[in-house]
Amino acid sequence: MPHVIGEERNQLFMISMEEIISKDSFVRVIDAFVDAIDLKSFGFAHVECKDEGRPSFHPSVLMKLYLYGYHYGIRTSRKLEREAGLNLEAMWLTSCQSPQ
Repeated sequence: MPHVIGEERNQLFMISMEEIISKDSFVRVIDAFVDAIDLKSFGFAHVECKDEGRPSFHPSVLMKLYLYGYHYGIRTSRKLEREAGLNLEAMWLTSCQSPQ
């Protein structure tokens, strides 16, 4: 009997990030929570970008990633950076932005 054969690696998939993340995923709660609060009233800096210099990440993206890490027990910034580039839920949460 032959071995199990996987999918072809060069095959293209036509699926959106929205379809990949389940409707009851905790990252949807994080996303809704951070989008609902007023970060400026909590004292977050850089909520509004300046015209000069390289644009920074929006504080809401970093807060979402931090809360994601807190929920899943990821404490270091290097591991959070790795998650933001590899994990589909983290990629959905940050809109495919990967802090470096």
